[in-house]
Amino acid sequence: MSRERDKKRRRRGRRKKKGSLVLRIAFLFSAVVFGVSVWQLVKIGKGYLDGQNEYKRVKNIVVDGGGNKNKFRVDFSELMSMNEDTVGWIRFYPEPSAISYPLVQGEDQEYYLHRTFNRKKNASGAIFLDVDASPDFRDKNTIIYGHRMKDGSMFRHLQDYSEKEFWEKNQYFYIYTPYGTEITYHIYSVGEVDAVSDTYLTSFAEGREYVEFLNMTKETALYDTGVEVRNSDTIVTLSTCTSDSDNHRFVVRGVKEKEVELEE
Repeated sequence: MSRERDKKRRRRGRRKKKGSLVLRIAFLFSAVVFGVSVWQLVKIGKGYLDGQNEYKRVKNIVVDGGGNKNKFRVDFSELMSMNEDTVGWIRFYPEPSAISYPLVQGEDQEYYLHRTFNRKKNASGAIFLDVDASPDFRDKNTIIYGHRMKDGSMFRHLQDYSEKEFWEKNQYFYIYTPYGTEITYHIYSVGEVDAVSDTYLTSFAEGREYVEFLNMTKETALYDTGVEVRNSDTIVTLSTCTSDSDNHRFVVRGVKEKEVELEE
């Protein structure tokens, strides 16, 4: 009987050791998963911060009169010495004030998706023109891309325009060019579109093709702005991703209202 009890004790001891080992392995695995998750969050947060800090530094160096609509100036000589791909500066005033960035144009459509203005790899990317766009904004439809960043940077605030009430208070955006001009765009259409759609057409045959395109941009808008767009007008389409699908994009379209030369 004594030997039987000893055997039972040894079996229970082995089971306890196995159970303890399983618990230790599970704890170690959980700790590793937690550590990796924390590291990923820190990495993402650092990426956001690095992107924000870079664009703040650029603004501090090249922008003057940032808080005043009529005194806003960009030192394009300095800006282009930082990056020769510079083609302009885009700015919303007064809101969403977070959108105020240099515009670049790469040799392909992918380069600035995950590279900042200073060409550093970063999820924020840059605000960039379509590779086929004319850098003087003379195309019938100039397309400008930017990411919708969760920290509120880049083109995140474009989606504020999903509400007509916001549009009513913020109807314009401005593009500043290296030629010393300020181009005013009146936002006439806001909507969600397929990532591959006629929204991204940039050249049009003679005749009614452009008229039909403009009609489409109005018919698919979230709301009617009442802003007139004529066949002789040129527009800019600002495009960013949406929060719910990789196959859709949120677009804000502005019609060129005027272009003026800025005083030195």
